[in-house]
Amino acid sequence: MGIISTILKTQGNNMLEGIVRESIGKKGTNALRRDGYLIANIYGKGLENINAAFKMNEYIRAVRNKETLAFLVNVGGKEMNVVVQSYESQAVTGNLLHVDLMVAQPGVVAHYHVPVVTQGEAIGLKNKGLLHISKKRLRVRSAIENVPNQLVIDITEMDIGDSKLIRDIATLDNAVFTDSDRVSVLSIIKAK
Repeated sequence: MGIISTILKTQGNNMLEGIVRESIGKKGTNALRRDGYLIANIYGKGLENINAAFKMNEYIRAVRNKETLAFLVNVGGKEMNVVVQSYESQAVTGNLLHVDLMVAQPGVVAHYHVPVVTQGEAIGLKNKGLLHISKKRLRVRSAIENVPNQLVIDITEMDIGDSKLIRDIATLDNAVFTDSDRVSVLSIIKAK
């Protein structure tokens, strides 16, 4: 409980409240969606799956305002530290339909998607190039306490035609990139 109490202190009172779904069928799911709920599955290693629902606006606000990779939710009286693993959105409107949340258990090694953030202004951007980020999130295998909140990549020395691969990014302590090391993360391309 040490890591959860530490996160509680840093996040203040920004806990996302949810409900446990009684019915997991199509009829019950559609009724919840009409009432403004987002359908969610919460799972973790050695834990029983929880079929939950969150108010759509509250979920979006909590995810946008979180300062760490993991955030706190309260479903059915249980407080959990969770990480977004995947989501499904409606193709035309872009509205969220479903989200999978994994419980971030201290000491348990799992896969996490860490956002990529650029730092500096590239030489290629001054020469009328464009920054193309091909991997907005990198997959990392580690325990939650060793996962960084974001990967900062310095692009100040990059010119048009340069790219950063996964092997060009500094290695992380107690964490491993699971994507191939030859995968391009970002590049400076020529504007058309």
